[in-house]
Amino acid sequence: MTTPIRIGLLGASKIARGAVIAPAKGDARFQLTAVAARDPARAQAYAAEHDVAAVAADYAELVRREDVDVVYNALPPAGHAEWTIAALEAGKAVLCEKPFARNAGEARIMVAAAERTGGLLIEAFHYRFHDVMRRAESLVAEGVIGAVTGGAAEFHVTIKRTPGELRWSAEQGGGGLMDLGCYPLHALRTLLKAEPLVAGASAVFEDGVDCDLSADLLFPGGVKARIACSMAPPTFSAWLRLEGEAGVLEIQNFLAPQMGCRFTTTVDGQVTQHPTDGKTTYAAQLDHLYAVITGAATPLTGGADAIANMSAIDAIYLAAGRP
Repeated sequence: MTTPIRIGLLGASKIARGAVIAPAKGDARFQLTAVAARDPARAQAYAAEHDVAAVAADYAELVRREDVDVVYNALPPAGHAEWTIAALEAGKAVLCEKPFARNAGEARIMVAAAERTGGLLIEAFHYRFHDVMRRAESLVAEGVIGAVTGGAAEFHVTIKRTPGELRWSAEQGGGGLMDLGCYPLHALRTLLKAEPLVAGASAVFEDGVDCDLSADLLFPGGVKARIACSMAPPTFSAWLRLEGEAGVLEIQNFLAPQMGCRFTTTVDGQVTQHPTDGKTTYAAQLDHLYAVITGAATPLTGGADAIANMSAIDAIYLAAGRP
C-alpha cells in the first residue's frame, strides 16, 4: 500500500467539508493531517468535528508542517496569493479554491511562484474534472455539433447576506462574478479552447459587490457568447449551451452533475442524451490531484488557464464599471 498523500486545510471553511473532507475520508490515498484557522478555538472544534489529526497554531505553521504534502487553500480570495505562495515556498503542492486570486496580477505572481519553486498549483474548479465536462469537451473537439457559432452559460444561486459572509465582502474578494460567474466563464473558455474579448457587461453593485452581472463575450472567429450570474436570483439556475453549424449541445447543471443533470446534443433534429453518471465532482477533483502528483496526468487548471480566467474577470469588471 502506498503512503497516503497528507492534506492540510487552510481555513476552517464550509467549502472544505464537501470539497475535500468528505471525499478524502473514504479514500485511502489521502489523509487529513492538520487544519488552521484565524481563531484557534474554531480550528480545534473543526478538527474534532471532522476528525482532522492536528491543529496548527496559525497559517504559517500549517504550510510549514512536515506532515503536510498538499495545502488546500480555502481562504477568502484575499488570502489566496499570500498563503498559496507561502505554501509553495515551503515545498507544498497547493489546491487553491476558485476564484484563483483577486485579479490577474495576483494570479501571475502565484503562477510565477509555482514555476520558481517547481511546485504543483491547481485551481479547484471541481466541475472541470467530472466525466460530464470531459465528455462535452470531447464532443465539441470531435465536431459533433460542427463549428461553434455561439454560446451561453449562467449560474444563479442565492447567497444570503449574513454577517461575515465573504462573498458579500469587496475587501475579501467577494462578488457574484468572482464566486459564481467564474464557472460559466471558465466552462466556455474550456470548451472553445480560446480566450474572449469583452464586448460589454452590466451589473448591479451593492457596497462594491456585484450581486447580479451579465457579460457579452466575443471569441475568435466571431463566436458570440454570454454569461450571467446572480447572488439574489428568483430561482436556482446553472446551465450551459453551445450552438454549432450542425447542432446544439446543452447541459443542465454542468456544475454538479451528481445533484441532477441533463446533457444532450441535438443534431438534425435528433436529440441524443449523454451519460451524466460518474463520481461526484469533488471526488473527481481528488482523483485528478492524485494523478498529477503521481505523474499520471498534467494539470487541467492553474497556470496559464488561471491567469487567463482572472484576466477575463478583470476585463468584465472594467466593462461593468465596478466601483
